[in-house]
Amino acid sequence: MSLLDEVKNELAAIADESSLAKQAQISTMLRFGGGIQRVKGVPVVASQFTSKTAAQWLQNALRTVWQYDAKLQPGSTTLPNGSIIEFFTVFVQSNGRNLALQSGLLDQRGHENPGISPVHMQGNIAQVKSAWRGAFLAKGRLSDPGKSSFMEIVCPSAEAVNDLILAARRLGITVKPRRVNSSVRVVLHDPDVIERMLILMGAERTAREWSGKRVEGESRGKANRLANFDDANMRRSAKAAVEASQKVRKAFEILGDNIPENLRAAGQLRLDHGDASLEELGRLANPPITKDAIAGRIRRLLQLATKVEKQRAAEAEKD
Repeated sequence: MSLLDEVKNELAAIADESSLAKQAQISTMLRFGGGIQRVKGVPVVASQFTSKTAAQWLQNALRTVWQYDAKLQPGSTTLPNGSIIEFFTVFVQSNGRNLALQSGLLDQRGHENPGISPVHMQGNIAQVKSAWRGAFLAKGRLSDPGKSSFMEIVCPSAEAVNDLILAARRLGITVKPRRVNSSVRVVLHDPDVIERMLILMGAERTAREWSGKRVEGESRGKANRLANFDDANMRRSAKAAVEASQKVRKAFEILGDNIPENLRAAGQLRLDHGDASLEELGRLANPPITKDAIAGRIRRLLQLATKVEKQRAAEAEKD
């Protein structure tokens, strides 16, 4: 079971909400899950979910809160890549128009309301939380721990986006609108804000689990990055040591016996310990010196060899 399924299961198990809060959740789930359809001219309220527990919650709530004979119908669809997606449709055919009016899908003039019912948008904080819970149960997504953090809800309209933004603001949370191809949605990216929203909706247990796994994943990712960084540094150091040894060997060939003893000793240490770091070469020197000192001596050795090589080339041109 994915963590998203666990979140939705926890939200669907909440049972101690007030009647108004349950009505807000019902109304928002109906709007975000589908809304009104017309079958042979008859209004049918139907909403589709990928979470079976969410669909079962809505079916039971429609029966107990508003006494509608709600049906639940399972189905599936096959994607182009061959994977199968299961879905669950909750629908009310008898008295569909009355339900649409009662839930705010239609206003009193019979016009469809594309957003969240104003009754719940202007209601108490419990209703606002329930509205967000219903929207998330219907079309919410949550990133897996250890990946780039996000929570988003795909919305049925731009009006629904604005309503969710305003509802979140009443809860003290800022969310952003986002358009992906033809769909509109609201999204949160800050991990702490996501955890807070999960708790406000009622998913306290899975919020802590998501946060804990996220931190664990970030720590593991940081450790991997550091390990990779160390490996890269080691490879660069080894490559630099090989190149330095080649340069020292050429310097010895150019200078022959005309090398100051301290520079010769430093160069010989480089040749004798090709894989050693400068710090290690400094400790091997007699007497021991700092890595800056050993690096300086090797640098002066190479500079001297370059100078002598240029002088010889200039003299050869004169001859």
